[in-house]
Amino acid sequence: MPVAITIPGYRCCHKLNHRLSASLSSLSTARKPMVTTASGSSAAANAGAFTTIKETVTFEKEIKKSKFIAIAGPISNEQSALSFLNQVKDPRATHNCWAYKVGSQYRSNDDGEPSGTAGKPIYSAIESSGLDRVMVVVIRYFGGIKLGTGGLVRAYGGVASECLRNAPTCLVKSKVPMGVEVPFDLLGVLYHQLQSFQAEDIKQDYDTGKDGITMVSFKVDFDRVEKLEEAIKDNCSRDLTFYKH
Repeated sequence: MPVAITIPGYRCCHKLNHRLSASLSSLSTARKPMVTTASGSSAAANAGAFTTIKETVTFEKEIKKSKFIAIAGPISNEQSALSFLNQVKDPRATHNCWAYKVGSQYRSNDDGEPSGTAGKPIYSAIESSGLDRVMVVVIRYFGGIKLGTGGLVRAYGGVASECLRNAPTCLVKSKVPMGVEVPFDLLGVLYHQLQSFQAEDIKQDYDTGKDGITMVSFKVDFDRVEKLEEAIKDNCSRDLTFYKH
């Protein structure tokens, strides 16, 4: 069963003063690829939830005397993908082919194999798995027998699929940074609700310029925002304004 974890996320900004904006902001901040596609904003890529793998996994198979080693790992962006590639690739190998996917962004590399026979089938394996923010590197040590175009596609795509199939997965939920101004006498009620909804990074700022009022900022799962707002309003019995960054 997938395990739920959380990462920082983002929501649309409401009209805030400079002080509040600063408070919420503190909660959040080889060879040329053969295929590259990028679309959508970074905010869209961070929104919602996705399933990825929990840790680095490997799968090894010998095909007609060539050794194929698939290594898959979780990544967060292009920089971490390239870092992962540098960690696992073997300069002594005949080929280090790879692909990764981060939201609607993906890249793949055939690393000297015939065009479309390595990186593309690796990416197809990632896409078919339903996983996101993951990279697969397939290392090949040539054994002297050519596999042909179809054989290469089946080999690279097959070991990548098997590697991902054996990987432990987790559900990742984005966090929405929020803030609310409350009177001192309602802090106890507010904190009870924040704990009930498993809010994180709870901070207070008493320097709001308003007597008896403090700003409380926190993060909560993106799919709990509306219910948390309703719970706080119902229990505080006050007209409170919530801010999201």
